[in-house]
Amino acid sequence: MRKIIVLSLLLLNIHHVKSTPKGVTASLKAKWSMTPFLLETSEFIGEDGNEKFWQFVDTVKELTVYKHGESVRSYYNLILKKAGQFLTDLQVSLLKFALALRSYSPAVHASQQIASDEPPPEACPAFVSIHGQHSCSTKEIKKLLKAAAGRPKPYLYKNDHTYPGVNKTDVPVVILYAEIGTKKFTTFHKVLSEKAGEGTLVYVLRHYVADPKPQKMLLSGYGVELAIKSTEYKAVDDTKVKGQLTIVNAEDDNIDEVQGFLFGKLKKSHPEIQEQLTELRKHLLESTNDMVPLKVWEMQDLSFQAASRIMSVPKFDALKLMRDLSQNFPSKARSLTRVAVKQEMRKEIEENQKVPYHKQHSCMIVQEVFFDNILSHLTKARVLEGLHNLGIKGEHQGKLLRLPVNAVDDSYALDIRHPAIMWLNDIENDPVYRSWPTGVQELLRATFPGVIRQIRRNFFNLVLFLDPVREESVELVKLAELFYKHKIPLRIGFVFVVNTKDEIDGFSDAGVGFYRLLNYIADEYDLSQALLSMLSMYNKVDVGETLSVDTVSSYLKRKFPKANAERILGVESEYDDKRQDGALFHQKSGLGALPLALFNGVPLSPDEMDPDELETIILQRIMDTTTAFQRAVFMGQLTEGSDVVDYLMEEANVVPRMNPLILSTDRQYLDFTAKPVVDDWEDTTMFSFLDSRDKTAVMAKRMKYFTNSDEDGMSAVTMWIVGDFEKVSGRKLLLSALKHMKASPGVRVGVIDNPSGKPSEDNTVLYRAIWASLLTQKNKAAAEFVQKLLKEESSQLLQQGTKMKDLLIQGMDDDAFEKKFNTLEVDFIRSQQQFCQDVLKLRPGQRAVISNGRVSGLQLHHKFTVEDFHLLEKITLSGSAEKVKAKVKQMGMKPKQYVWLYNLVLLNPLWCAVLFLSVLRLSPRENEVFYDVVAIVDPLTREAQKMSSVLIVLSQVVNVRLQVFMNCRAKLSEMPLKSFYRFVLESDVYFLANDTVSPGPVARFMELPESPLLTLNMITPESWIVQAVRSPHDLDNIHLAMVLSINHSPVVVFCPLQFLEHLLLEGHCFDLSTGQPPRGLQFTLGMSRDPLMYDTIVMANLGYFQLKANPGAWILRLRKGRSEDIYQILTHDGTDSPADAGDVIVVLNSFHSKIIKVRVQKKAEKINEDLLSENSESKGIWDSIASITGGSKKDDGEKKKEDVLNIFSVASGHLYERFLRIMMLSVLRHTETPVKFWFLKNYLSPSFKETISHMAETYGFQYELVQYKWPRWLHQQTEKQRIIWGYKILFLDVLFPLAVDKIIFVDADQIVRADLKELRDLDLEGAPYGYTPFCDSRREMEGYRFWKTGYWASHLGHRKYHISALYVVDLKKFRKIAAGDRLRGQYQALSQDPNSLSNLDQDLPNNMIHQVAIKSLPQEWLWCETWCDDTSKVTAKTIDLCNNPKTKEPKLTAAARIVPEWVEYDNEINQYVLQNLTHNVSVIRQL
Repeated sequence: MRKIIVLSLLLLNIHHVKSTPKGVTASLKAKWSMTPFLLETSEFIGEDGNEKFWQFVDTVKELTVYKHGESVRSYYNLILKKAGQFLTDLQVSLLKFALALRSYSPAVHASQQIASDEPPPEACPAFVSIHGQHSCSTKEIKKLLKAAAGRPKPYLYKNDHTYPGVNKTDVPVVILYAEIGTKKFTTFHKVLSEKAGEGTLVYVLRHYVADPKPQKMLLSGYGVELAIKSTEYKAVDDTKVKGQLTIVNAEDDNIDEVQGFLFGKLKKSHPEIQEQLTELRKHLLESTNDMVPLKVWEMQDLSFQAASRIMSVPKFDALKLMRDLSQNFPSKARSLTRVAVKQEMRKEIEENQKVPYHKQHSCMIVQEVFFDNILSHLTKARVLEGLHNLGIKGEHQGKLLRLPVNAVDDSYALDIRHPAIMWLNDIENDPVYRSWPTGVQELLRATFPGVIRQIRRNFFNLVLFLDPVREESVELVKLAELFYKHKIPLRIGFVFVVNTKDEIDGFSDAGVGFYRLLNYIADEYDLSQALLSMLSMYNKVDVGETLSVDTVSSYLKRKFPKANAERILGVESEYDDKRQDGALFHQKSGLGALPLALFNGVPLSPDEMDPDELETIILQRIMDTTTAFQRAVFMGQLTEGSDVVDYLMEEANVVPRMNPLILSTDRQYLDFTAKPVVDDWEDTTMFSFLDSRDKTAVMAKRMKYFTNSDEDGMSAVTMWIVGDFEKVSGRKLLLSALKHMKASPGVRVGVIDNPSGKPSEDNTVLYRAIWASLLTQKNKAAAEFVQKLLKEESSQLLQQGTKMKDLLIQGMDDDAFEKKFNTLEVDFIRSQQQFCQDVLKLRPGQRAVISNGRVSGLQLHHKFTVEDFHLLEKITLSGSAEKVKAKVKQMGMKPKQYVWLYNLVLLNPLWCAVLFLSVLRLSPRENEVFYDVVAIVDPLTREAQKMSSVLIVLSQVVNVRLQVFMNCRAKLSEMPLKSFYRFVLESDVYFLANDTVSPGPVARFMELPESPLLTLNMITPESWIVQAVRSPHDLDNIHLAMVLSINHSPVVVFCPLQFLEHLLLEGHCFDLSTGQPPRGLQFTLGMSRDPLMYDTIVMANLGYFQLKANPGAWILRLRKGRSEDIYQILTHDGTDSPADAGDVIVVLNSFHSKIIKVRVQKKAEKINEDLLSENSESKGIWDSIASITGGSKKDDGEKKKEDVLNIFSVASGHLYERFLRIMMLSVLRHTETPVKFWFLKNYLSPSFKETISHMAETYGFQYELVQYKWPRWLHQQTEKQRIIWGYKILFLDVLFPLAVDKIIFVDADQIVRADLKELRDLDLEGAPYGYTPFCDSRREMEGYRFWKTGYWASHLGHRKYHISALYVVDLKKFRKIAAGDRLRGQYQALSQDPNSLSNLDQDLPNNMIHQVAIKSLPQEWLWCETWCDDTSKVTAKTIDLCNNPKTKEPKLTAAARIVPEWVEYDNEINQYVLQNLTHNVSVIRQL
């Protein structure tokens, strides 16, 4: 009753208040056309397996016919219903989330771009491409297939959808470009799927929408910030803006709770006073939005007070309150100062912070995975569901998923501590290395890049496997000698593989003779001397020839004239000891064809064995490996007492033998997460209708095993042996597996029959006997009987007519066996064969080994010995099998669940453990799969602004158990947040009342206070490049108090529209020879029909480069000119083409970041050339990083070195763009030289970008908009002004093409009174850039000259502090001395301290003045009233409108007062803009 009275009084009090709240909305659209939901759904399902993708495609073949008869909502629901046939309920929820995010739109559009590069035939809704030939009709396919063999096959991408037919390599590839669900697609699909099933072609499907919708789609997954700007200096344009204002509903702001009142509940309880409640809500919001600055003592506890406020409301409202407080903090701060904090809560938070996670103020863990790319983690739903189906729930799930899983290693090593290796040298013990230091700490001593440290330890070991008589051995031995003589710290060993026959004669076989001679010298002297003799022996053999018997004999006679040649080389040689060892080691190692090399045990590839390349490769390996050793020493893993070789050989990647089949990183796993309705494999027809997961589950349930359990009855490794056991190869494979099992406790073996023909009683005799023994006999008896059965003599006896009962062994239950054997049908074997064909993709009779779900298919020539089974077990256990087993034992689970658990954990390696006490807990719905979400957050941080929205949406998408730990900071001395924020994210696709799709997600800022000046920032993922494309208002200076309401409308709103213009492709490039980045190297990105669409320059910092493009397949090349002339691409990682492919193909098909690595090398004939030394680099036309150019262009052939004045400037906000136009006009009025302006595109307004091309045409200048995304590895700035300052100085070496020799930066608020050609041609006396020093002549400002005292006075010494408003850069010199890289390095070091670089663009070059020299320009080049006296104004060549810290005079007032011509320029520009206004408005309306 009391509450109702208070409410009534409040309603009475505010009745007279009528205000017009104002706000801002912002949205972001993709640049490409909207992609159909059906195609995005197919991509989502395709991530769960190729088979499911095609099953879904078959289900929705003609679904689009319903599109026209149904509403958009009904059609969307129909798609979800069809998808639900292949997805669980949890996956359907994730699909809805993915469709709301449009996560798979880039994948769909990538196919569309690939299709455009074909290009598509005209008026063709679907078409096929057969080796470059196109057709819109199924009738022409047959004709095109006939001629296809003569044309090269198309390149297939990793994410292409290939129909699961009989995939052969010698048949044509047919690519269908079509839209799934259309009639035209169905026509093509029917024909192509039939032919693919017959094995006559490979059928690939790529999405292609012939008539895409013109509208663009709104995106989500980004943040929008309205930061509060300082108004110390008035920096707002006074030009009136005419623009359309949009009316929206204020209730859309979603702030339900205001000052303790829950208005949602009140309106439901009191519908009769809804209007008054709305007015009360507005009144309370306005009183809450008090922006009066806080005192320092009031700020100290704000973080704890926010946490206390959050914890005081019901837990289901707590997240919404955290979102409201963090995202609207500037207007909520004062109300928080009145909140009391309980000491118990403060103490609990401080205790929690003693656990290591608090290093970050905020982080979020989903199932203990940090929350980057959250959807990609959520889509692993089948792992959670698999565990749930196994009955593993709650805490047990988390324990299993936290197990560390070793990553798949792609560089396995062989143990080199083998007696068959003959070592030429020993770095640790040979006297020749005695002067070298021995301590491992020497690795941490600084050296010049590329220098190989000479330390007396066997850090680097090269083993060469050679056949002495092979031609290739000659050059390899000579290379080894080169390493040895030059004292490279490399221990060199040899394994000689020679003829092993006993009766062989050293006089007839040069290899045997060579080996015996080697033994003789070793006996007479020592092994090292013998190997040195071998080197000199090979020096007598010319390149291209081989070691001969004559060479060996003559060497023996010359060096040892008294020796008995017959006794050394003959049949009865006394020096033949261990001749077989090398061949035996080579055979058992599983290594391939000779010659071979191992570097620290890791085999080199056949391509690397080229003697011309091997020297470079070994030296590069030494440098690369040094880094790993340094890390080991630093972490204390490698100490002074360690044996380095033992340390190397005890690493996890060291294996007893090499088998590419087992060690391959390309691994296929069976999916055991299904729970089939039936498990009957005797009914072959029913079995055939099951999908792959269900077939696998039936096999797992019905499988019987030979076991050798360890003492606890558990089997850590489960192997399934697949083969035709009527064949020798099948029997040998199973026999090897059983022998291995017998020697390895904890292994069990299951057997699957895959007969070469159709299963019948005749071709399944052995398998039925195996199966009968498994069903009827004890384990030991069954294993012994089957081993006997698999021997060749048993097989021969059976073929000769011996009965199976005659082969039974003692200890078997004969009757039970005979009864089962004689009554076994072959139907279940037919199901097994179908499993082999459909799931394992094996042909009838083909063998395979499956270890804990990992499938290894064997070809006819593959041998799989007992040693290979040992290796397979080691690799399986070293993954996570041992860890899973230990956890299963600890949890008291059934042993039979173990293997499927192993597979599930392997599919989803997650880590971390959270040890905090809880603060806020939300429980999941019972008896459902749930995600365990842990958030650690300071509620008043930028991270909390984002995280609160994410957590709310996450709880709507999936079932979660949520724990939020407050991680508050004490004793704050400044406002922790200075911005309003919205994170744009929706849990599902929303529809309007008329069943059409809503326009999409937008950021809404309602009920904003009107007094502060705001600037809008888009905070997008790292890989997004975003541009504003529509906004008549100044997004840099939003002042709601200046916005007039229209007829007292409910809300007046700015509506800026942004476009996701490009996705970022990042990379790192290194020269393989030097290990250093090739500074100044240029790359281009394009398509086959347009190879140069985007380009970039490699910087020395991390060899970093960046390019931009839209979703699609792109070709990366070295730019034509010096880059292509001097360098060649050798290898590349992270791309979508093989590492050694000529064309580097990169597919952008996701909103996530794409980072590649490229390794280049100078061409042999260009080894001494320097990329940056050439005076001219004007071949081709640089399209810039932005590729938006105005003015005239010349063809490549015509383009010569022109006398062009290059002017660079940056501006943000309408006022500074107004200044910028005036600066440009002043430059043009004072020079006869052609001018090209370079503007930083990142922050220019849409209106400036729309008018600049017309202005260029009218005034006769060229322009280019350059753009660069701040690299993720470079310390990020958060304030827009500081980011712009950073762009002025940090990227000068990569913003402009190499053809630009000099560039002059001119501040936007500067007026030029002289010809800047004079400044460009000024001699910089060897400095890379020239700046004007600050004036000293205006004496009354002396107290404001900060550079004359403290740090700057001592740092600069006699040098002057320079102003950054005007500077000239010699880009050739700047790049030559790596000035850009040095500046970035110093910035990275200093910017970690928030108190450093307060004037970033100015402080950084002045701070670096000792490392990167500054040429002081004559004082007249920059006059500024704040610092320069009036008498010097007469000679001023430029006038800068510096801020005056004493008077705080607004810029516009100062400009008109100080510079008389400024008003004339301003009037001229205003008149010009007005003339073009009609054109601009029409452009805006079209957008």
